[in-house]
Amino acid sequence: MPVSSPLAPKSTLRHRPLGAQTKQQEPPRVARASRTHTQKPTPTTTVSGDIPTWKPARPLPSRRRQRLLLVGIGIGMIVAVVLVSLGQALIGWVGTTSDDLHYGRPRTFQTDAFVGHEAGTQPSHFIALNLQGRIEIIELPGGDAAHARIFVGPHLYGQNADLVPITLQFVDTQHNHHPDMLVVFHYIG
Repeated sequence: MPVSSPLAPKSTLRHRPLGAQTKQQEPPRVARASRTHTQKPTPTTTVSGDIPTWKPARPLPSRRRQRLLLVGIGIGMIVAVVLVSLGQALIGWVGTTSDDLHYGRPRTFQTDAFVGHEAGTQPSHFIALNLQGRIEIIELPGGDAAHARIFVGPHLYGQNADLVPITLQFVDTQHNHHPDMLVVFHYIG
């Protein structure tokens, strides 16, 4: 039987005999945070209440909560797409209605200007029409319908070409009191 000295570390002891006077009692168990499960106590070794149960600080998110979150995000995205589509349709309707109120159907624009064709002091009257995508300008020199002149402009093609508003501008670039007529339209088609 080996004899151990009191100064020797416990790791060097290979065998320690147990005497008859020694009780076999298990030390109290302490729950460790690194363990994910606890051992069930047996009635021979412990009494209920000796082993503390470990409880997490907060419950972990369940699969159901994750699914609800994803469903909520999906519904939000669908609502956003519907709102954008309705907003674009509303903006288009407002623009078309505004042009209907301002230019009418067919799109018509009228203005007066001195272009050098007048016989008196009254300016010439110009009417610009968009007739099913074909632009026509009617000039009444000095307001006299008997001497009316019709100018045919470009032909517009595409969807809603008949709804494009036409305006006229007169610019005197040569400063000779005979301005040039500009036909202005903003067509996206």
